[in-house]
Amino acid sequence: MAHSFRSGRENELELSTSELTGALGDSVTVLPLLVALAATTSISLPHVLVGFGVFQIVWGLYYGMPLSVEPMKALVGLAIVGSLSYPELAAAGLLAGIVLLVVGQFGLVGHLQRIVGEPVIRGVQLAVALLLLEAAIGLSVDAPLVAVGGFAVVAAFALVGYRQSSVLVVLALGGVAAVATAGIPTPSVPDLAAFPAGTPAFTLGALEGTVAQLGMTIGNAAIATALLCGDLYNRDVSADSLSKSMGVTCLAAVPIGGVPMCHGSGGLAGKHAFGARTGGANVLLGIGYLALALVAAGALLAAFPVALLGVLLVVVAFELGRAAFEPVSDGRALAVVVGVGVLGLAVNVGVAFVVGAVAFWLVARAD
Repeated sequence: MAHSFRSGRENELELSTSELTGALGDSVTVLPLLVALAATTSISLPHVLVGFGVFQIVWGLYYGMPLSVEPMKALVGLAIVGSLSYPELAAAGLLAGIVLLVVGQFGLVGHLQRIVGEPVIRGVQLAVALLLLEAAIGLSVDAPLVAVGGFAVVAAFALVGYRQSSVLVVLALGGVAAVATAGIPTPSVPDLAAFPAGTPAFTLGALEGTVAQLGMTIGNAAIATALLCGDLYNRDVSADSLSKSMGVTCLAAVPIGGVPMCHGSGGLAGKHAFGARTGGANVLLGIGYLALALVAAGALLAAFPVALLGVLLVVVAFELGRAAFEPVSDGRALAVVVGVGVLGLAVNVGVAFVVGAVAFWLVARAD
């Protein structure tokens, strides 16, 4: 049974079974990253979930379509692997929010994407994927049998055509194990406070992470998402408009304990593939995140099997790495992608981004 009403945008806002299943398409990468981030840093998971719940609903209502709201994967990935502390992550989120708001306001998104070059952006994606894979090995090594069991679940679901849904099943199994260990948590409302997990630290690491993230955000979360809005939903949404909404999201969410968030072409495509056609998917998913925030107790998180977190990170790393290679069509671009990815793993993602951008500019100039 479906209920729908006009949201003031071009599309109806529908609350139906297909919108509910479509909402799952945006959570298959969000929840694993958030749980892993909460297990490896000082963030407050309830506050983070509140941020996601609020902005899923806000942008679903505003755009009238199932726009994705995801963590900024480069920044969150760097925090998970220990390259950024939470205060540095918060600072990077604020910096990214300011830049996205400014470039969107002045219509500069397309210009920045052309300067950086898509192979460099894809190389940053590969670097983050490799770092997540390295972290996954570290999380899984102490309980190899649990990790093998988790991979068996992923493989089984992949064989029957539900590879993306497998991460939600692994999350559910880990949640059951955590409840069995720590007990059912008492629902509680997260405290209202400014920067509840730590004051932002504007360090060189935060600046490097911001620079690396902006390359991915401009290419994937703004430009590619704007194209998909037209391809999948016949909506004319500009990359600059998406940039501004991401800037607002970061500047509003980070001070209340959230993490840097962006839109994303993968999440938008995932929602569409799972059946979402209106902003109702965002409303339903946002309500789900807010409900989960009430029971996301620290004790429950501490009891979550870390080896299963490793399995989840492997799946996320695979998806991110696959996306980095999919659009590469020639050998020179492939060399840039691999070079930036390996340099990011071996040295630093920010350094790799700058080196890759300079190399891309020199090659383009030579042509």
